[in-house]
Amino acid sequence: MPHDDSDHPHALLPSDPALRVKALETLLTAKGLVDPAALDAILDTYERKVGPHLGAQAVARAWSDPAFRERLLTDATAAIGELGITGRQGEHVVAVENTPETHNMVVCTLCSCYPWPLLGIPPAWYKSDAYRARAVREPRKVLAEFGVTLPEGQAVRVWDSTAEVRYLVIPMRPEGTEGLDETALAALVSRDSMIGTGVAEAPK
Repeated sequence: MPHDDSDHPHALLPSDPALRVKALETLLTAKGLVDPAALDAILDTYERKVGPHLGAQAVARAWSDPAFRERLLTDATAAIGELGITGRQGEHVVAVENTPETHNMVVCTLCSCYPWPLLGIPPAWYKSDAYRARAVREPRKVLAEFGVTLPEGQAVRVWDSTAEVRYLVIPMRPEGTEGLDETALAALVSRDSMIGTGVAEAPK
């Protein structure tokens, strides 16, 4: 196999995905195939204009509006569209809801399919071989490493994202949030809680 050859060009790439991306970016820029300013604009879009704050907005609306929650669970793509959340990698979204009986967790076992418009740029760990393999085999251990210890009677369901379907986890609403508005509720929702590797924060 060519990849087993230490002299093969692929063997010179760093093993860490972030380093590989940086090496590729440097190479493409040096060859004049990528405009750094355009790349910065794209990164700015996914870091500031789309991202977890939009997913948190959808979750907060679901927590406070039962009719929207039902629409989100029935057709998440249409429901988030009501909030003006659209874009590539967000065309086919399915929402799954955490309950006292079931905790949902999302992985992409093949690559790193992810709802970018809702959650922004995927974290490096989501794309790692270790997470992709272990989330399916031993989800409770993986959750514990993220600081999430579930009650013994709460089942874990792992959803495998694909190019056709991406998932949004609706975390359970924390206790003591009955008087909070949507803005305050959204502040309790983290990116990890919408992947299922975290839970919503309790109000301070």
